[in-house]
Amino acid sequence: MTIRAKWNGTVVAESDDTVIVEGNHYFPLNDVVGEYLVPTDTHSTCPWKGLASYYSVVVDGQHNDDAAWYYPEPKAEAENIRDRVAFWRGIEVAPA
Repeated sequence: MTIRAKWNGTVVAESDDTVIVEGNHYFPLNDVVGEYLVPTDTHSTCPWKGLASYYSVVVDGQHNDDAAWYYPEPKAEAENIRDRVAFWRGIEVAPA
């Protein structure tokens, strides 16, 4: 099933190869529109996934700060989300 991530009507990611972890779809980096992602200095830690880094999603000059996250070096238990991005903060993630 193809899953799409949209913000303000713009598709920021679309894939039929998402991995679901804790209810979140993690999209392969190749299926995310990179021009909409701006790296931030925000980080958080998950006890079993590791250190997360964040992107702001920017579409038509509108910023959704820290609305996407990824694990650059996930722990062994979360290796299946390496090179994948997940979304929140108003990003609509649903079947296409």
